Amino acid sequence: MRDLLQDWVTYQADKRPDSIALAMDGESLTYAELESVSNRLARVLIEQGCQKGDRVCFLMPKSLLAIVCILGILKADCIYVPIDTNSPSTRAQKILDSCENRVLVAAGPVTRLLDDIFAEERFAKSLTLGWLDRNQSLAENLPSAFKVDDLQSYSGEPLNHQNGGDDAAYILFTSGSTGDPKGVAITHNNVTAFIRWANRYFGLNSSDRISGHSPLHFDLSVFDMFGAFAAGAELHLVPSKINLLPNKLAEFIRESELTQWFSVPSALNFMAKFDVVQDNDFPELKRLIWCGEVFPTPALIYWMRRLPHVSFTNLYGPTEATIASSYHTVPSCPEDERVAIPIGTPCRGEELLVLDDQLRSVPTGEIGDLYIKGVGLSPGYWEDRDKTD
Repeated sequence: MRDLLQDWVTYQADKRPDSIALAMDGESLTYAELESVSNRLARVLIEQGCQKGDRVCFLMPKSLLAIVCILGILKADCIYVPIDTNSPSTRAQKILDSCENRVLVAAGPVTRLLDDIFAEERFAKSLTLGWLDRNQSLAENLPSAFKVDDLQSYSGEPLNHQNGGDDAAYILFTSGSTGDPKGVAITHNNVTAFIRWANRYFGLNSSDRISGHSPLHFDLSVFDMFGAFAAGAELHLVPSKINLLPNKLAEFIRESELTQWFSVPSALNFMAKFDVVQDNDFPELKRLIWCGEVFPTPALIYWMRRLPHVSFTNLYGPTEATIASSYHTVPSCPEDERVAIPIGTPCRGEELLVLDDQLRSVPTGEIGDLYIKGVGLSPGYWEDRDKTD
C-alpha cells in the first residue's frame, strides 16, 4: 500500500528503473534516476534542519529539477510550497512569512526576485537558501547554504519516513478574497484518493505519455505528476515559453506522442481560435481533460469534430477539494453551440450539494430548472449519486 505521494516513485524505480519518468526540452530522467536524486536532496534538507511538517518553499521554473525538488521535500517529511517565479517580491515574502518557511530552494532566472527578498533584513538574517542551478554565477552574491554539487556526496538510497497519509503534502497559495495570498493545505490522503479514482476511471497505465502543462503552483499539476508516477507513465513537461503559442502547443502534442492532455480550457480555446488542430490529428492521443474554468461549447465542438478517436472529460472543483470534485465525459459531439457542458457527477468519495442563494438545500424537483440555468449537474445525477464508480 502506497500511502505517501513519493512512494509511487520509489515503487516504479524498483519495478521499472530504466523507464522514462520525466522529459522536457530533450532531457529526461528515468524512474531510478528520479528516485536517487530526490533521495539525495531529501538528505540535504534534513541536514539543514528540516523536520516532519516543516514547510519548504521552492522558487524555480517548471523543469525536471523542479519535480526533483518536490519529491525531495516530500521525502524529507516536509510540505512543499511552490512560489510563482513571476510573483512580485511582496507576494513571495508574504508566502514565506505565512507558511513559516524552513528552507527556500531556488534555481533558474530568479536571482532578481531573490535579491529583492533578501533586501528585507529579516530574510537576510533568517532565510536558509539552497541553490540548485548548475549556473553558479547567477547566485554569486546570494547566501547559499548548499548547492547542487553538494547532492553528490549524499546517499541516493530510500529514506525512512515519519509522515502518514493524514499529514499535509503541499500548500498552494491562491489570491484569496482579500487579494492577499491564502494557503490551502492538502494531505497525502486527499491526493492519493483522487489519483486512485482518476487513474482507474481514465485507464492510465505505464504506456501513457502524460502532459505537464500547468504551472507547479496550480493544482492541476498534482494530477499531472502523481497520476503519471502512480501509473509508471512518462510525464512530458510543457515548456512555459510555448504556452501562448498555439501552433507550438499542437506540435508538442504531436512530437511528444502524448496519450493524455490536461489543461485549463483557455489553452484549448486558444488553439481552436487559431485553427491549429488538423482532422484526425494527434493519433496517439486517447483522452483530453480540462478543469479550472468553463470550456466554451463552440471550441469543444471544434476539438471533437477533429479528434473523433479522443474522449473528452470536464473536471470541476476548487483547490480546497483537491484537484476536482466532479466529472463529466461528453458522450458525443454537441450539436448546439448554446448548450452548456455540465460539471457532472461526483468523483468517488465526493458529494455535491446544490444550494440556493441563501445557502439552503434545493429540493430535488427543482434540479431541472437549475440545470437549465447553467448550474451544470448532469440530468441523471440524483439517480446515479449512490452508485460507485
